[in-house]
Amino acid sequence: MRFALALLAGSSLLLGAAAPVTSRTVAARPASAEARFAAIGQRYVQGIARFAPSSGTTLGDHRFDNQLDDVSAAGRARLLTHDKAILAALTGIDRKALNRESQVDAALLDNALRYRIWQIETLRSWSWDPQIYNGIAGGALYGLAARDFAPWPQRLKAATARMEAMPAFLAQARAQIVPALVPAIYATTVAKQNSGVVDIAETMLAPHADTLSAPDRERFTAALATLKRAVAEHQHWLDTVLVPQAKGELRLGADRYDQKMKFALVSTLSRQEIKARATAAVSETRAQMYALARQVLAGKPDAPALPDQPSAAQQQAAIEAALALTYRERPARDGVVAKARATLAQATDFVRAKGLVSVPDSPVKIITMPKFRQGVAVAYCDSPGALERQLDTLFAISPIPDEWSEAQATSFLSEYNDYMIHDLSIHEAMPGHYLQIAHANQNHSVLRAVLSSGPFIEGWAVYAEGMMADAGYMNDDPLFKLTVLKMRLRSITNALLDIGIHTEGMTREQAMELMTKTAFQQEREAAGKWTRASLGSTQLLSYFTGYAEHMAMRDEAKRRLGARFDLKSYNDAVLAHGSPPARFVRELVFDLPIG
Repeated sequence: MRFALALLAGSSLLLGAAAPVTSRTVAARPASAEARFAAIGQRYVQGIARFAPSSGTTLGDHRFDNQLDDVSAAGRARLLTHDKAILAALTGIDRKALNRESQVDAALLDNALRYRIWQIETLRSWSWDPQIYNGIAGGALYGLAARDFAPWPQRLKAATARMEAMPAFLAQARAQIVPALVPAIYATTVAKQNSGVVDIAETMLAPHADTLSAPDRERFTAALATLKRAVAEHQHWLDTVLVPQAKGELRLGADRYDQKMKFALVSTLSRQEIKARATAAVSETRAQMYALARQVLAGKPDAPALPDQPSAAQQQAAIEAALALTYRERPARDGVVAKARATLAQATDFVRAKGLVSVPDSPVKIITMPKFRQGVAVAYCDSPGALERQLDTLFAISPIPDEWSEAQATSFLSEYNDYMIHDLSIHEAMPGHYLQIAHANQNHSVLRAVLSSGPFIEGWAVYAEGMMADAGYMNDDPLFKLTVLKMRLRSITNALLDIGIHTEGMTREQAMELMTKTAFQQEREAAGKWTRASLGSTQLLSYFTGYAEHMAMRDEAKRRLGARFDLKSYNDAVLAHGSPPARFVRELVFDLPIG
């Protein structure tokens, strides 16, 4: 059942079931507008697999599982023609004639089309971002291997065809990339990840080759050999051409950044406003952390000074001393995944017991992050595609690199200590990404799922962390609450880091100071975040901006409902609308004009 907040008698709010769309309500609107928009949306969704077969596999559209993306200039031209034709058709629809949900979807589709056209024609990332091609190559095989959407023989035959096509695909990729435009960190990162596509074939696909008939198995073996040669050839080009010649500027620049930010966030906030709000939030969050530090350290003989009104140095010392208590409780070098499994089970039990939000019954599995995706983030949530919502959600965790010293591993594990892994499981899975996206997949159209908002998704996950702490998770342990605030501080400084690097010339030294001192991150975490922030732009804004929108929306619901506010009903109502930007969820939840 879907729930929403409905405005009654002009000012009062009640939680109740959303009114179904009946023949009477449809008759009140021009049916032709709804029908035309539905056809446009279907055309867009069906085009995903046609123009990006690897993405189609992930989505659950398996019409082109035996093909790879056409990344040539001709392929881009066909995609542009497709997108501009859909945009023209969409522009011809009177959106006011659509129902409220369709009005939101139309706005999202308009933004997505304009964003992709801008990326191709103006940003031209296809010429300087080799991560695009690495992601397609790895994803093309990983999407076939990771989930049991079909019997192994069917998936292996598709993988065989894709491996056979890999030499031509990688040659296409090399033809698009202009080495001199590629930032050095992009080149070195992709050079490290490149062999990951072979790892997928050998470790995730090849062990199941005995399910094939003899002729198909022979073809698979030959295709795997072809893949290895193609990847080795590509590695040689990466090492001898791309890495030495990569001299591009990694900073996007203010003008391009501002335009990309508008597309990515779908927000009315300017970069300057986001920075001002984040700067204020840093001070507020550190003050909250200091209050908890005083509670934790009170009475300890070796505690630093804990005055009511601390100096900046006293605040820093106290928070560092309190956080040091969390660093002592950490897993073994090879124990992060096992700890995550245990914390996920504990968080799930807690959410159910407290009734914070409805818990879906779709499966979630913790896995080791595949190599082709390592080196960017420590963990991620990989939910099933909108056409295969019953399949597993994958909670991926990056292993500690073998080449790291014990000191580096200890730095990492001090950051990802037991308390932090609890928080990570909350963020990525329960009641964070896994739960939120499972709700979205249950309740909304494929188009809405495809056009999901990063700030809404990431903001919900940060919101979920605070909700669990407020509800008394970990027996109200102040060290866990301190860890949640540390993670929140990280999300805030993510925004300052992203803006600083790409528009203000922030150096690595300045970035490390911001992360290790202002935000109390360990050296390994901060070094990894510098790499992540350098390899992309605007995504790191989504945590802070999305969290702020979620909190503002809940505060508004509390004001409107007063004593009738119920947390579970509120959370379910918000999640019932999928993952559009929070501004649209607010308009739907509070029955406001869409726009």
